[in-house]
Amino acid sequence: MADTWTNPLGLFDVKDKVALITGASGAFGAVAAKALAGAGCKLVLAAGNEDALRAVAEECEALGASVKTIAQRPTTSEVCDALVEASVESFGSLDILVVASGMNKVAKINELTPEDFSNVMDANVTQSWLLARAATKQMMTQPKGGKIVLVSSARGLLGHPAGYTAYCASKAAVDGITKALGCELGTDNITVNAIAPTVFRSPLTGWMFEENDKAKGFRDGFLARVPKGRLGEPEDLIGPLLFLASDASAFYTGHILYADGGYTAG
Repeated sequence: MADTWTNPLGLFDVKDKVALITGASGAFGAVAAKALAGAGCKLVLAAGNEDALRAVAEECEALGASVKTIAQRPTTSEVCDALVEASVESFGSLDILVVASGMNKVAKINELTPEDFSNVMDANVTQSWLLARAATKQMMTQPKGGKIVLVSSARGLLGHPAGYTAYCASKAAVDGITKALGCELGTDNITVNAIAPTVFRSPLTGWMFEENDKAKGFRDGFLARVPKGRLGEPEDLIGPLLFLASDASAFYTGHILYADGGYTAG
């Protein structure tokens, strides 16, 4: 306890922790990878796009991190188990799981096929559950337990008029998994939480930040509901991630942390 009072920032220390990040080449996954690399973690990075994955790994290595890459999406229980096993074989344990893999299909309900809906639910819900299951089996064998961080969205709480039935349903389910596992694993020294962003800058949303009539029209409408008065930046996700991945959140589990500038509060 004395160390906590003399060095409270030590609660956020994740140096030498082993982190597995899926969807590591995506917008959130790349932020998570670079943030944890800069904080001193050893990384296992998984994604389906091998070239993009390698580029993220090189950025992490430039930050001083030891990195293992696996060009694989977490599509089955066998793959998820193998990703966890690779983490243990490479670095000796699995301390942090960040599930940043997923997808969206934007279409009104009469245009969204059952296959589209199923694909979104599989990528966002089933794969999150499979990864959490695989990680839990390993973390339960570790006296220090572990940290599971899922990626939700403000759309897990709120609907959207532009054809988001699959996405909203999937993120609401991720919230449910987070809360249920938070309760289930509460005495196993494993915390399960989710980060739920709203719009933040990424290759997919870059157009929203541009200075043209289309972008300005979107921003004016959207920002009317954002108390902070701006869209999110990748850096806005670093603090929540480090909090949930470190001992600073030891008493927090089953929690959905909205990184949304107050969007869901209004």
